[in-house]
Amino acid sequence: MTELSMTATELNFDDLASEYAQKSPQEIIKFALDKFDNIAISFSGAADVVLIDIASKITKNFQVFSIDTGRLHFETYQFLDKVREHYGIELEIIFPDTEQVEALVKEKGLFSFYKDGHKECCGIRKVRPLRRKLANLDAWITGQRKDQSPDTRANIPVIEIDKAFSTSNHQLVKFNPLANWTSAQLWHYIRFYNVPYNQLHAKGFVSIGCEPCTRPVLPNQQERAGRWWWENAIDKECGFHSNNNEQVIKSGNSSQ
Repeated sequence: MTELSMTATELNFDDLASEYAQKSPQEIIKFALDKFDNIAISFSGAADVVLIDIASKITKNFQVFSIDTGRLHFETYQFLDKVREHYGIELEIIFPDTEQVEALVKEKGLFSFYKDGHKECCGIRKVRPLRRKLANLDAWITGQRKDQSPDTRANIPVIEIDKAFSTSNHQLVKFNPLANWTSAQLWHYIRFYNVPYNQLHAKGFVSIGCEPCTRPVLPNQQERAGRWWWENAIDKECGFHSNNNEQVIKSGNSSQ
């Protein structure tokens, strides 16, 4: 551990929430990397590459992982390799359990989510692999932003205890350094620093997930409107950030 490194139980989150609420992503990421040795950036989209770009300007010693559900777009696979090569990083690719995927497909086919909702498929292909990874980390860094969805992400803090993936024996910290950024700020950074991005963005895709469950959005639609478009807005989380739905329900701000 570094001289400054801490565990989650040593951090005062009430003080941190106040102190870092309006700090820049650079300051938040530097704090996260200084305080935790066992921390990783979760990478899948444009916001996450901004996290990688910022981290690369602070240190060369940081972890990055991505979940391959087996249903990603061809352009996304190209994007993963492009980011790996651009930053010269070791990108850890995590896969779902083969037997669980086979059992789901055998029982319900390849497109059961259109009828049953996406939670079961996402649980097998995304959430369980993520849980395996997070069980071995003390903290993780995500690219969540408040403006991505007023239905589920409007109140996300820049630093929080991840109650969805913490256990009685393992308290996990989640950093959301871009929480206060807008989409315009994100894309200004990407263009200014020539940050790699998924070519699907040039085809009208804004928030990009698995190929069967993602489509382009129309002008002035919410960023995540193209995800699981057949479901209610409050349900547009795959399980990576299920804390968000709990916060919405408690605040009474959910919409359909």
